[in-house]
Amino acid sequence: MQRLVWKDLGAEGRRQALARPQARASDELVRSVQAIVDDVRSRGWTGLAKQSLRIDGCEPRLVEVGPLAAEARRTLSEDELGAIELARDNVATFHHAMLPSDTEVETQPGISVGKLWRPIDRAGLYVPGGSAPLFSTLLMLALPARAAGVREIVVTTPPLKDGSINPVIALAAELCGISHVWAVGGAQAIAAMAFGAGDLLRCDKIFGPGNAYVAAAKSYLSSLSGAPAIDMPAGPSELFVIADESASAPAVAADLLSQAEHDRTAQVLLASTSDEVARAIETEVERQVALLPRADIARESLSHARSIIAGSLDEALEIANAYAPEHLSLAVSDPDPLSTQVRNAGAVFAGHEAAESFGDYLAGSSHVLPTDGAARAWSGISVYSFMKAISIQKLTREAAARVAPATAALARLEGLEAHARAAEARL
Repeated sequence: MQRLVWKDLGAEGRRQALARPQARASDELVRSVQAIVDDVRSRGWTGLAKQSLRIDGCEPRLVEVGPLAAEARRTLSEDELGAIELARDNVATFHHAMLPSDTEVETQPGISVGKLWRPIDRAGLYVPGGSAPLFSTLLMLALPARAAGVREIVVTTPPLKDGSINPVIALAAELCGISHVWAVGGAQAIAAMAFGAGDLLRCDKIFGPGNAYVAAAKSYLSSLSGAPAIDMPAGPSELFVIADESASAPAVAADLLSQAEHDRTAQVLLASTSDEVARAIETEVERQVALLPRADIARESLSHARSIIAGSLDEALEIANAYAPEHLSLAVSDPDPLSTQVRNAGAVFAGHEAAESFGDYLAGSSHVLPTDGAARAWSGISVYSFMKAISIQKLTREAAARVAPATAALARLEGLEAHARAAEARL
């Protein structure tokens, strides 16, 4: 981890200290992704099949989850099955509790204005696979979608070498009431859900995290006219930890590595007010990383890591707000005062016992969160992500006649005569 003292850095040094890894959005990567998306958009199934065969080694396939879920139930231990079901229950409970209610307000006698919350019709969910098949992401996406009342759910995930999908992903799908999953990954899967390809249907909104290719594909879609909405920029993982003198070096190091092992372009940052604590955590990171099965991935991720010495906890939090991390961990003795000052973060883990891993798997809120600084303006996945609010207005005859002159006056101030006459037609 690169050691930096914040007070010694100028404006450019601070900017570089908080910069994301360049490999996430290189010009070459962006051009490659745009070519894949354009091919699938223009040629449909033919383009999708070609890109999938080139990248995944097989053509897309619609997989029935039942047989694979049964295989997972046979091979997983009771403890493992119980853990997955516990995560399912907690995530479902939280998101059902978050459902919004329709509202109606009488702004003045005879004028009623309301909001009607309605689910989107068809959601496309991307579940990362590859070196780490993230069945938990399926729970974190499908369960909020189910709670919101989404009519159709399309799921894609990278295929195994035999063209099928991971049995545990199939089990997670079954637990969410999903009967089939498309075995197709990467930017080509995002493009297929965006524009439709053969029997893989076009979706109204696309959800889910992924590697740099998936993130770039979603970003490209957001620039295209007529393309579906996306949930948020959700790329390689990030964690920012603020640690004071009470922090446990082994615990903080474990938290940092839990995100570093995700991806070679994942990024973890530490800010501490204590040089001694920072050094202890850095030493512990080096000790623990050597023991990880995914040590090579974590070590490459650590090449982007920072260890920042801040002058105070308030300054550490301002650094975190400037970075706008996907995950913010407050490894301090009293996290509540800091929590109230958080402006930019996808999720906050407050206190020494709030391991980020709990949020990743089973605390209840979704772990699909904005990355690359998008937490300055975007929120993580919730039932609101799968819904839209529709305004509704109702007026009595008396109210319409009462406000028509004012409405007409406002319309004519903007030079819109037809608007004014539409209002006066109610007189």
